[in-house]
Amino acid sequence: MTLLDLVASTPAQPFAFEILERTASTPRVQQIVQLSLAPAFLLGGIGAIMNVMMSRLIWVAERIERIQRRIEDEVAGSEVDELPWLGQRRRYSQWALVFSTASAVTISIVIALLFVSAYIEARIGTTIALAWVLTMTLLITGLGFFLLETRLAARGARRTGRRG
Repeated sequence: MTLLDLVASTPAQPFAFEILERTASTPRVQQIVQLSLAPAFLLGGIGAIMNVMMSRLIWVAERIERIQRRIEDEVAGSEVDELPWLGQRRRYSQWALVFSTASAVTISIVIALLFVSAYIEARIGTTIALAWVLTMTLLITGLGFFLLETRLAARGARRTGRRG
């Protein structure tokens, strides 16, 4: 028994045949793949940015742990003054990653919806557009937090400590 026979024997026979008929169209599949290329490249770009964000967050977290170990060993010096600065950097990095991850999830939903839209009768273009706008909003917010973290890092702990 082939997969086609199995699908044809199910109670939802008309729906199954309709899906098979729609997916059999190579030009239709090619068109959807072409439409999904821009969101797929954006997803790759988000992943690259998140890699940089994660590297910075790991460095900050390890620095905080080193200072805390030195405090526990009672050998900490002036580096204790860096803790508030490092804590703020960690918060900004975490929020940058949260929003960037959310944007990656929503752009993945956009890609899935593009494929689904080719095979259903309902028009979901507005939903796709809203998901795209949500993706951009989340990404811009994540990049904003990343900008805050990099500016804070560039100012340095001592300079920041004197101001705040």
